Amino acid sequence: MSVAKVWVDGTMVEINGEKNLLEVVRRAGIELPTFCYHSELSVYGACRMCMVEVEGRGLMAACSTPPADGMKIYTNTPRTRRLRRMVIELLLANHERECSTCERSGSCKLQQLARQLGIIEVRFGRRDKKLPVDRTSPALTNNPNKCILCGDCVRMCQEIQGVGIWDFAFRGSRSQVTTAFGRPLAEVGCLNCGQCVAVCPTGALAVKSEVNQVWEALQDPTKLVVVQVAPAVRIAIGEEFGLKPGEKATGQMVAALKKIGFDRVFDTTFAADMTTTEEALELYERLRVQEKLPLFTSCCPAWVKYAEQFHGDLLDNLSTCRSPQQMFGSLVKKHYAREIDKNPREVICVSVMPCTAKKFEARRAEFTTDGVRDVDFVLTTVELVQMIKEAGIIFTELEPEVFDNPLGVGSGAGVIYGASGGVMESVIRFLYGYLGNTDDMGRVNFYPVRGMQGIKEAEVEINGQPLRLAVVNGLAQAERLLQRIKRGEVFYHAVEVMACPGGCLGGGGQPLPNDTSTRMERMKGLYRLDRAEQLHKPQDNVFVARAFERWFGGWANALTHRDLHTKYYPRDRVSGRPLECVKSGN
Repeated sequence: MSVAKVWVDGTMVEINGEKNLLEVVRRAGIELPTFCYHSELSVYGACRMCMVEVEGRGLMAACSTPPADGMKIYTNTPRTRRLRRMVIELLLANHERECSTCERSGSCKLQQLARQLGIIEVRFGRRDKKLPVDRTSPALTNNPNKCILCGDCVRMCQEIQGVGIWDFAFRGSRSQVTTAFGRPLAEVGCLNCGQCVAVCPTGALAVKSEVNQVWEALQDPTKLVVVQVAPAVRIAIGEEFGLKPGEKATGQMVAALKKIGFDRVFDTTFAADMTTTEEALELYERLRVQEKLPLFTSCCPAWVKYAEQFHGDLLDNLSTCRSPQQMFGSLVKKHYAREIDKNPREVICVSVMPCTAKKFEARRAEFTTDGVRDVDFVLTTVELVQMIKEAGIIFTELEPEVFDNPLGVGSGAGVIYGASGGVMESVIRFLYGYLGNTDDMGRVNFYPVRGMQGIKEAEVEINGQPLRLAVVNGLAQAERLLQRIKRGEVFYHAVEVMACPGGCLGGGGQPLPNDTSTRMERMKGLYRLDRAEQLHKPQDNVFVARAFERWFGGWANALTHRDLHTKYYPRDRVSGRPLECVKSGN
């Protein structure tokens, strides 16, 4: 059979399942510039940066034109170059050009393409007036003056997360991307997941920084500042210092944190092992009484807020376990502080997370005791990078150091929390050891729940107990699964939900690019770390066992339920605020 082919700038390229000319051109080794094209999102074709000339057809948008046998495509003609330069000039004319103080300076796609295309002056005037910057969200900021109307955030929020916080409003020169009725982010149902930040090419959407507050805490001699680091951070932070995605940088990261001035550097995987223990026993109890099934995981704060806003009828099915971040904060403020003879107000707990929604989670009323937050500040991976660079630390020259004890040791089961399917696999590992009544059964790997697929289903039998499991990442996929569950089409005993594609390793606070190929390498990196860990299951972690015994008198009891568990309530799906139920009188 003859193979369909096209010619790209005189080079023959076979069509091998590509959906559009852009994919064909890129396979030919030519990187056409784009703003609005993402392989994970629908084709939008708005920015016109990827225009090519097709013989006999004229100028065409490569992203929205399917390839056809015999096409002759030209990517670098006088017309295409002139068009791209004009597009960049027009975008810059309507764009806030305070590049030196922009969060995305150096990584801004508009800045990069202007330099790539040789734009050294803009022939048009600046925008007439500035729109107000929205800083009301605990996690994100929105500067509409930097928006280029590419629509990436709109499609991400609608198609991947299924929420639709962002959309286009008005027409012509007044067009803008905004929330419903232009309300501030704090007054809409935003989940704080940060996936809009991950795809925004210009910094119009950015992470709300807490770097300055952390510096102030570090420089306060009356405070003991401890930091916990999530597993997904260690396989992504190196990307900002020249390492490949997924490459381990744990030792250098710990050394940098100590050099910055943190008094104790701990590992969130310690708390992840505690979360696994409590959640696995919670599942075991629900299986015993056959109530509140399926059990939904509650580690992802964006998913929890989504459930509160859209599925209040399922909140009893959510695990009552706090996330590892909040379990850790509770341990530090309620137990570790007392052990080192400190008042909780004297201890500042900082988290370094791949997730922007963790900033929102740390501020939830449920995680504040006597006016003291369990977790005071949350830094994203990128914010930690900023602190390291600001301190003048040469990351690649640091001698590796190790986490501090007693809260610095975690098992491989805690490490894989950063990947979609990791929480479920950790629970399976624990139950295999717990129900198998043996501690020397070797390593337990549960491959069916691993991978980047939106929905994964698996069945396993543990000590005669059959379990039907599901793992989902991306909230639009979660909604599809929830509807099938509610219609009675499927049944599961447990469901893991992560809001971000690929899980925490694809969080909105991770370095860019944060695309599918990068997330795949990060996932591989986490499983490499898991294979290298001597501690495999949570019950292998003697430090966790001692903490349970010393601080709670064991696991899964009234004391652990008081300090390590919580309860969730329905939220208004428009404002995102908790709903208050008032009991009427007789």
